[in-house]
Amino acid sequence: MRSPTPDPHAAISYAEARLLVDAYAAGLAAAGPPEQAALLDGLGRVLAEPVLADRDQPPFARSTRDGFACRADAVTAGPLTVIGLLKAGDAWTRGEMNRDEAVEIMTGAALPPGADCVAMVEHVSREGDQIRLLGGRTLSAGENFIQAGVEARTGSMLVAAGTRLGPAQIAAAAAVGKARLRVYPRPRVAILSTGDELVPLETEPMPFQIRNSNSYSLAAQVLALGGEPLIQPIAGDSEAALAGAIRAACEPGCDLLLLSGGVSMGKYDLVEGVLASLGARFFFTGVRMQPGKPVVFGELAGLGGRPFFGLPGNPISTMVTFALFVAPVLSALGGERGYAPRFAEARYAPGSGGPGTGEPVSRKPGLRRFLPARLTATADAATVALVPWQGSGDIAGTAQANCLLVVPEQESGSVDTLAPGTPVRVLLV
Repeated sequence: MRSPTPDPHAAISYAEARLLVDAYAAGLAAAGPPEQAALLDGLGRVLAEPVLADRDQPPFARSTRDGFACRADAVTAGPLTVIGLLKAGDAWTRGEMNRDEAVEIMTGAALPPGADCVAMVEHVSREGDQIRLLGGRTLSAGENFIQAGVEARTGSMLVAAGTRLGPAQIAAAAAVGKARLRVYPRPRVAILSTGDELVPLETEPMPFQIRNSNSYSLAAQVLALGGEPLIQPIAGDSEAALAGAIRAACEPGCDLLLLSGGVSMGKYDLVEGVLASLGARFFFTGVRMQPGKPVVFGELAGLGGRPFFGLPGNPISTMVTFALFVAPVLSALGGERGYAPRFAEARYAPGSGGPGTGEPVSRKPGLRRFLPARLTATADAATVALVPWQGSGDIAGTAQANCLLVVPEQESGSVDTLAPGTPVRVLLV
């Protein structure tokens, strides 16, 4: 796929980068043909064929309240005689009710023939086998039950193909007896962290070393989107080591390559040059955003045409750029069309997150910022405050966040700040 970017080696705006990523993702096919999976193994994967109703839903007129099945005009006029009880799962075998009769009924039970409503148990008085509506209460035909087939008719679509399966979709499939589902395969994502300062998790680091956390944060994000992470050995800071590691990561079976680190401007930031030597086509090599400015996106034409992302090495930059740019491409490889990062609206409330969260937030010309924050939402309002952090390497601070505060670019003039109460957007992560 050719990049519409006039100069892929110039940093572009966040909006331009999103357009490029979305256009690329729209042209991708799923990583492989559909396959069968056990119902719960489909969780997080993308459905390859629709789930259809095998019968009307509900299959019978179903009570939505505990009470008494009856005729509305009859119970409004006077007392009724209770002639039986129905709980969920019971079958009524005594024929059609008479006008002056009622049947005690539990939520979920099938309405007996002759009834056209359910009088809620708290809306009636009962003496022996006689019930009557409480004073001032009214009841109409159709109240407190659901007609058969109003949720779905036999053969109608409950879940569309291309839907990512969550708990609600799994429940819908279970309701129609689908023990197995036809889903797209999990995309296989090679994750390659670079840098001589990195050591494996089980290694005790020297004072000048750090453990390789980025591979695991990326693997977690891949798993959350239904992919299969393939964590590679750490690549050292040499062109030969890095080139060998990239070739090894791109063995058959890899659908997407993620590199972490080595994409900035330092002497040992070798990723871009090595990718170029391996025949990479770059779509962009920098985005005017914070954190994550050095992010690289392209396609390895010389290694099977696989898409790749070179993500910054700072842990927060890695997570942010994955959420914004990698996720749409990975979702497309998993069979999902039109994926977009999830944003929400809130009001900026500095200091509401506790001590150290009241610092002013600056807007900068041409630079969109995504800052770790904590969203607090009630039924009536949502507010967001920054979490205290020391920059894009602060894992401990960011672990307290549940979202990213989006600080838009200041289009012209000097730097300004977000005022308390300003409507803002947050990226849900």
